[in-house]
This record gives sequence, C-alpha cells and structure tokens, in this order.
Amino acid sequence: MAERLDTPRLSRRKILPPFFSDRDAFGKISESIARFMGTPRFILWLTMFCIAWITWNAWGPEDLRFDRAANGFTALTLMLSLQASYAAPLILLAQNRQTDRDRVTAEQDRQRAERNLADTEFLAREMASLRIALSEVATRDFVRSELRNLLEDLLEERESARGPGRDAPEGAAPPRTDGEQPAGR
Repeated sequence: MAERLDTPRLSRRKILPPFFSDRDAFGKISESIARFMGTPRFILWLTMFCIAWITWNAWGPEDLRFDRAANGFTALTLMLSLQASYAAPLILLAQNRQTDRDRVTAEQDRQRAERNLADTEFLAREMASLRIALSEVATRDFVRSELRNLLEDLLEERESARGPGRDAPEGAAPPRTDGEQPAGR
C-alpha cells in the first residue's frame, strides 16, 4: 500500500540519544561561558596560561618539555585554535538568545507605548468632556448672584406694592441682601 501524503511519517530511531534535550539549558550554559569569555579575568587567565606554557616549554627541564619552541609551540597553537573554534559558536548562540530577548522586550515596549497612548487619548477626551460639562454647570458664585438679583427684584416688587410712604410693619426685620440666613431659621 502506498504511503499517504497527508499523514506524517513515523519518526526514525536515532542512533545516539539527544545530548541536550533542554535547549534553554544549553543556551544558558553557552551564555554563561560567553559572558565569562568577555571578561578581563578570562583574558588574564588565558595570558597567564600561555606565559606558563611558553616558559615551561622554553626553559623547563629538557626531558619534561612537551611542546618544543623549535616547532613553534604547535600544541599551544592547536589548543588556542580549538578554544577559538568553540568560543565563536558559543558567542554567536549567546548573541542570538540576546537578540530574541531584545525582540521580546521591544514588542512589550511597543505594546506598553500603545496602551499609554490609548490611555492618554482617553484621559484627554474625558478632560475635554468634563470641561464642556462644567461650562454648563452653575457655579456657587453664579447661583449667589442670581439669588441676589431675585431678592432685589422681590424687594422692589414689595416696595412698589406698598406704595409710596408706607413703611414696613412694626417688628419686621429688614431684608438681608448679603445672602445670609436670618438668625432663628
């Protein structure tokens, strides 16, 4: 029977099991190594190692030298090349992970900026609507002036209704025009 194209194939057994199943753990390890390689401490240790290597192989006991100066310190050159060949991919992996983190941070910053802009626009619209609403609301001073005007109009009507020469009845308090309540009320 022919295989169908719409069904996935069964996975093949691999000869070797995966060495690192957690890619994030390997990435963290590589970042820590790359971070250490970028420090002055690493350069100092590497320099001390190379000086010790060259010193031992140039001036150490003849029968204990393992990398001859006459050969140009071939083993040291190979070790430094090996270190560099591992350092470059580790540094690139760390840079890729940092790029991914920067991308996520930039996206979060963009979303936060959009929310802040929307909030600012909302608050500006609310303030504008409050200004419009407050322009239609009577203030305390406006109400007081209207009450004074009304009181003055009532007093004028009262004076005109009494007629000229008629005084207020005895014991009646004169009307107040300063907006205060008479005592006892």
